[in-house]
Amino acid sequence: MNQFVILNANDMVAVALQDIKAGTILETPKGKIQVTEDITRGHKIALQDIAAGESISKYGFPIGHATQDIKKGEHVHVHNLATNLSGELSYTYEPKQYTNPYAKLPQDQRTFMGYKRANGKVGIRNDLYIIPTVGCINPLLDAIVQQFKAYYPDNGAFDNVVVLKHPYGCSQLGDDFEQTRKILVDAAMHPNAGGVLIFGLGCENNQMDGMIEELKKRGGYDPTRIKFLVAQEVDDEIGTAVEMLNELNAAAEQDHRVELPLSELKIGLKCGGSDGLSGVTGNPLLGRLSDFINHQGGSTVLTEVPEMFGAEKILMSRAKDEATFEKIVSLINNFKAYFESFNQPIYENPSPGNKAGGISTLEDKSLGCTQKSGTAPVNDVLQYGQKIKSHGLSLLQAPGNDLVSSSALASADCQMVLFTTGRGTPFATYVPTVKVSSNSYIATKKPRWIDFNAGKLMDESMDQLADEFIQYIIDVASGRKTNNEKYDIHGLAIFKIGVTE
Repeated sequence: MNQFVILNANDMVAVALQDIKAGTILETPKGKIQVTEDITRGHKIALQDIAAGESISKYGFPIGHATQDIKKGEHVHVHNLATNLSGELSYTYEPKQYTNPYAKLPQDQRTFMGYKRANGKVGIRNDLYIIPTVGCINPLLDAIVQQFKAYYPDNGAFDNVVVLKHPYGCSQLGDDFEQTRKILVDAAMHPNAGGVLIFGLGCENNQMDGMIEELKKRGGYDPTRIKFLVAQEVDDEIGTAVEMLNELNAAAEQDHRVELPLSELKIGLKCGGSDGLSGVTGNPLLGRLSDFINHQGGSTVLTEVPEMFGAEKILMSRAKDEATFEKIVSLINNFKAYFESFNQPIYENPSPGNKAGGISTLEDKSLGCTQKSGTAPVNDVLQYGQKIKSHGLSLLQAPGNDLVSSSALASADCQMVLFTTGRGTPFATYVPTVKVSSNSYIATKKPRWIDFNAGKLMDESMDQLADEFIQYIIDVASGRKTNNEKYDIHGLAIFKIGVTE
C-alpha cells in the first residue's frame, strides 16, 4: 500500500494514506521529502516550502492560504492554513466539457427489479410509512408498530415498516409551517411507499384536512394506499391504527417486483463524518456511480449547498446552459445570504470531526465533497421540497446537516441515498441509505454501519471497484437490504426556517 497520494500534478500537498512517522523519507515526483512530524492518515504533507500568505493547492485548486511559512515535509492543517473564502460573489458563465468515463461505452443492458406504481413512478421498496402530522403523537407510534408486527413478524407484504418521527406540526407559522406540511406530503407520495398511515392528534396546526387537501392538489390522494387517522376522534387509537395497517397490508399484497431499466433509478448523493480520504476514495467512487447512472438515462442529485462553497465554479462550468448557470449562482448566493440573515459566519464549516480526519478548510472539504457528482452536466437546480424533474444530474437546495440533507434527498423522490463517511455515522433517512466508507479502518470497526468499503481503492483500481459498486447498487435497488434496513434505523429531519410560537 502506498503511504501517500498526490491528487493533481500541480498540488503543493500530499495526502497520507496511512499514519506516517516523523523522519520517514518519501519518494515524490518533486524529489525526496523527509516528513518532519508524525502525520495521521488523511492529513496533508507539504511537498515544497510555502511562504506565508501563499495559496495552497490540492485537487489542482486552492484550498486556502498559508498563515505562516511552511517547510517541505511539515504537516499542513488548521494551525498553518486558513480559508480564502468570503461572502457573496459575482460569477461569469464559462462552460467546460468534462469527459464521462462511460461516454464511449454502449448503454448497460442490466436491469433491476422494482415496483411500478399506478402513477408511473418507480420504487425500489414496498415499504409501510407511518407519518405523524405532529410530534405530540410520536409516543403512540412504537406501540402501533409492535401490534402490527405481532400479526406480521416479517412485516407482512411490506419490505420495511418505517416510522417518520419528527418534532414539528404545531406552533409553526407561515412558510415554516407550510414547509413542514410539504415535506410530510412528499414522504406520503414517495414511490418507495406501498402503504401510508398519516396519524394526527387533532388539535395541532397541521390539521388532517390540510394534509388531505395538499395530497389532492398534488395528485397523491389514494385512500386505498393512504389511510388517515385522528387520535382524538376515536376511542381506541392504537387498535384503529392497526386495523388500518391491516387494510394497507391487504392492498400491498397485490404488489410485485417487475424488471425495469436502469434509467428508472433516482439516487441521492451525500457525505457526512468526512475525513481527509473522503475526497480521495469514497466521493470519487460515488462520482463514477453518478456518471454511470446518468449515462444510462437515470438521475442523481447532489445537495449540501454550504459544502459547495469553494468548489461552486466547477459546478457552474458544468451547467447545461446559461439559464441553469444562473440558477446555480442563485443557489449559492441565496444560501450565503441565509447565513448572513442570522448574523452567522458563512465559512464556519468544517466540523471538529472533519478537522480531526484531516480536512482543514471549507475549500478542502467542498472540493472533495463535489466529486460525488462525477463529470455530468448539471441539468437542473431543485429547491428544498421539490421533486426530481429531469434525468441526469440535479443540484438540490439543502444544508450540510446530515439528517436534514439526507431527508431532503428522499423528499425529492430519490429511491436511495448513497452516503460516504470517513469517521462513521449510524444515521439513515427513510429510504435505503448506503454507507460507503472512505477507509478500511472504519469499515472494519463499524460493520453494522458501513455497507461498502471504498477504502479498497488503496489496493484496487477505480475501474475494478466501480464495477463491483455498480452491481451492489443494482442489487440494493432489487431488494438487497442495507444495514439501516437490517437494523431498523430510519429517520426524518425537516429544515426549520422560522420561529416557534
